[in-house]
Amino acid sequence: MSFTLHGFAVSHGIAIGHAHLVSHGALEVHHYVLPAKHVEAEMARLTAAVAEVRNELDELKASTFTAAPAEISAFVDIHNLILADPLLVDAALELIAERRCNAEWALVQRMEMLAEQFAEIEDSYLRERGADIVQVVERVLRVLTGHPGYVPRRSSRGEDTIIVAHDLSPADTIQFKQMKIAGFVTDLGGATSHTAIVARSLNIPAVVGVHHARALIRDDELVIIDGARGVLIVDPDERILQEYRLRKSELELERSKLKRLRSAPARTLDGEEVSLQANIELPQDAVQAKEVDAAGIGLFRTEFLFLNRDTPPTEDEQFAAYGAVAEAMRGRPVTIRTLDVGADKVLRGGERQEANPALGLRAIRYCLAEPQLFLTQLRAILRASMLGRVRLLIPMLAHTHEVEQTLALVEQAKAMLRERGQPFNEAMEIGGMIEIPAAALSLGVFLRRLDFLSIGTNDLIQYTLAIDRTDESVAHLYDPLHPAVLRLVAQTISAGSRAGVDVAVCGEMAGDPVLTRLLLGMGLRQFSMHPSQVYEVKQQVLRSDAAQLRRQVARLLRLDEPARLREQLEKLNA
Repeated sequence: MSFTLHGFAVSHGIAIGHAHLVSHGALEVHHYVLPAKHVEAEMARLTAAVAEVRNELDELKASTFTAAPAEISAFVDIHNLILADPLLVDAALELIAERRCNAEWALVQRMEMLAEQFAEIEDSYLRERGADIVQVVERVLRVLTGHPGYVPRRSSRGEDTIIVAHDLSPADTIQFKQMKIAGFVTDLGGATSHTAIVARSLNIPAVVGVHHARALIRDDELVIIDGARGVLIVDPDERILQEYRLRKSELELERSKLKRLRSAPARTLDGEEVSLQANIELPQDAVQAKEVDAAGIGLFRTEFLFLNRDTPPTEDEQFAAYGAVAEAMRGRPVTIRTLDVGADKVLRGGERQEANPALGLRAIRYCLAEPQLFLTQLRAILRASMLGRVRLLIPMLAHTHEVEQTLALVEQAKAMLRERGQPFNEAMEIGGMIEIPAAALSLGVFLRRLDFLSIGTNDLIQYTLAIDRTDESVAHLYDPLHPAVLRLVAQTISAGSRAGVDVAVCGEMAGDPVLTRLLLGMGLRQFSMHPSQVYEVKQQVLRSDAAQLRRQVARLLRLDEPARLREQLEKLNA
């Protein structure tokens, strides 16, 4: 019987295939008491199992180094760190010694205690990290019990296999690239889960947070994943199947056609030049930016170099990372955002109890509170400026004194490099992110003191509408088309144009082709987005008349009613 399940759409695309159910029984262990003479051997059995899992993770990291996305190395490192945490394995060994219990039961007891602690964390991103502990323990239990691997190394059906699981670890998920599966579905997970991040990186259609998929779907049953809508169709009838096969073919054909736009200049019908740049997290991501011929790197999120490690990267490590991107882009602009931690991105050892982390010590506030850490990064960026057209971007500005303090620290970093005799670009451009309404409404000081501006629409929307964008209960209120948001974006672009200061948009709005014409009509000429979005946005640019859009958008921005505004946007895109 055909039925439909709904979850979170985390990786777009359509997948049609047969379900392969993966077992979730590894955590169901028995408890038994050992004779005293067997306790030492039981402790050795657990130690050996942990060592074997470490080897598995190291082999997985080595075997996927060239094919997997850059995030994979960090995920494997996280699982290795969990294995090294004395609160898990060492505490389980103590439990075996004290209670003479079996290793499986001792390990699960420690896991449950740690998982409960994570479940009480308010921040959704950190709360989901408790799933990593469960996934690591499952790996160890599979070794202890002799169970087969959670994800099969080889599927009998191959490319039309859809993995259905209660949950999947990122380490398991990366094996999908070698298996060439069609997609996957999980009961657990959210938009910020590691598994969702891996799915997007690998371009595998996926739906997570379906809740009961593992229990309701039978092995080998035909299923359809609609990754754009977050829909899973089980046992579809012939009519639905044919419809989705047609949509899948059309989607693949459209993607193939879009690749032809690679060498086409991003220019509107009336001759306006538009710069389409790429957002990246790690140096390796520059390869994707070059593949789509991005006009530059509009946002290098440097915080990903700092996460999942015990100590911050050294100046030389950072210089190597920034310099590699500058050299790879061969003279095209590389905009490096200074460390943006806080909220859902926390440095190890720097955890703080904050009632509302999104409004707390984050981004430039954090850097100014940690001047030595900030100076190290500034020196690394300045040194990299000799290897290409490097620009520095300051996040989350709201006050004049934040600009002044940052510029003073930049001068201090320059003085340090001069004293060392290390070269740098004295005229390196410095810009600021407009992502707080206060900044958008008082642009004068930023326009006078900075060389360029970049609108971070993700946070601008969050702060304008007072919505935590990671909170599922209010996620439906997160609206880039709210009249207040559009007016702040338009006013910032217009003010920059009048002052002769370049303004870019680097948030999610820039990569949404539905909003391309709207932003062009506001006067935006610099977009920055994930490399995979460049072709779709370029297609909209090539089909647009900027002068005509300017008049249409001016009328649209006067509207206050969301329904009428969306109606006009549809006409704009017709």
